Amino acid sequence: MISNPLANLVKRSPLVSIQEHMRAVLECAREVPGLLEALSDGNTLEFEQIKDRICAKEDEADKIKNALRGRLPKSLFMPIDRRDLLEVLHIQDSIADTAQDIADLLFERQMKIPEEMKEPILVATRSSLDVCEFSLKVIEELDELLEMGFRGNEARQVEEMVDKLNRIEDDADAAERALAQTLFRIESKLDPVSVIMWYRIIEWIGDLADYAEKVGDRIRLFIAR
Repeated sequence: MISNPLANLVKRSPLVSIQEHMRAVLECAREVPGLLEALSDGNTLEFEQIKDRICAKEDEADKIKNALRGRLPKSLFMPIDRRDLLEVLHIQDSIADTAQDIADLLFERQMKIPEEMKEPILVATRSSLDVCEFSLKVIEELDELLEMGFRGNEARQVEEMVDKLNRIEDDADAAERALAQTLFRIESKLDPVSVIMWYRIIEWIGDLADYAEKVGDRIRLFIAR
């Protein structure tokens, strides 16, 4: 009998599935800078290929999420409430959803990046990805945290990591503001609908970092309890 890898995943500690889901989510976010680079370079074929990869990876992340959510027991024999784990799962899922939202809107509207925005948008996107990358490092510490009962040196180390995550997110916020200011300066050159769509894209780029920071903040709450 062939085993179902997703079923095997959730038979282990739910934290393993949370970590696996975050890795899948990050695979989506990692594609966004390349998506914008391809758009900036006018490489339509590469842009569409990356867009398709984001959709496929978001689907894989959804499969892990749904498998865990559907099989998570009502009572967990660990110092984490089931509702808290589901909240972390939801926040992580928002990262993948946002990456797909960015790809879909850019594709559906056939948007072209204004020359003045090309560098700032890549800087902002890479800064947001930095937050997502570091958020995964925090999630990867969940095993050790559980083993130590969310106390002691491991807990202090994770709290320091979350502090660093917050600082990295501050840098991403600054890059997002710089990008928005660039768009504000060139608004008169663009049609009104394009301006609205670009502000939406900028907001979503910032959301990647915001959701990643929220993941870390939830882990801090685990420790505080």
